[in-house]
Amino acid sequence: MIRTVLVALTLLLVTPLLAGTVAIAAALGIPNRTGGLYDWCARTWARLLVVAGGVRVRMHGTQNIGDGAPRVFVSNHVSWYDVFVLGSELPKYRFVAKAELFRIPIFGAGARAVGTIPIERSNRSSAFQSYETAGKLIREGNPVVVFPEGTRGSSYPLRPFKKGPFVLAIASGVPIVPTIVYGAIEVMSRRGLRVHPGIVDVHFLEPVPTVGLTYDDRDRLAREVYSRMAAAMYELHGVESPALPVQSERHQPIAPPASKLHPSRA
Repeated sequence: MIRTVLVALTLLLVTPLLAGTVAIAAALGIPNRTGGLYDWCARTWARLLVVAGGVRVRMHGTQNIGDGAPRVFVSNHVSWYDVFVLGSELPKYRFVAKAELFRIPIFGAGARAVGTIPIERSNRSSAFQSYETAGKLIREGNPVVVFPEGTRGSSYPLRPFKKGPFVLAIASGVPIVPTIVYGAIEVMSRRGLRVHPGIVDVHFLEPVPTVGLTYDDRDRLAREVYSRMAAAMYELHGVESPALPVQSERHQPIAPPASKLHPSRA
């Protein structure tokens, strides 16, 4: 219970302060530079929530992050702590998040100021417009974090991926980094409000290249990334995801699967 109270206090006290700071900075025209005020506020907010929740993060495959180079991080999504953990550890990032969050007073303005991209999940044309905005950020040198399942799940097996993130990666010509977050459900489940201390493992798998791919390759790319993530989830944590349809000859894997798992950095 004490962790739940600490997280609630952090949200109530720190969120308005940091979100208000970046919202005012944006209104004053202060530029959003890498490592500047906006990045510091976003990362500090996420780290404080991780600390308040008593969460220990273990990072794996950090060589695949790319030191802030433009990439699309495609992650599973089972808890709000997926966001907090990734936001606290990635050196540079922009999130694609559901538009409903931007309607929260102060927080929404702050989220927009730091470069979070709103997406209307129920409106396909609006969703693709959001991905166009994300593509512009990528071309400006920003990595983007996307949850292709679309919303939080209640268990670890992967759910079907939406195609937008893969169209985004192809159009931007940047690698996709399949990302697995495991342990966040035990910290805070989708249906619960209580926060429990625990360990969250984040695995950054070998990047999947997109250079030379076209819009017609989006389904094949999504299947490849799903397959890699499902295989790693099973090998690393014993979680079995639903099988995908058998690929035909013209739907061969884009790149060979990662040959080994990466050592952790606790």
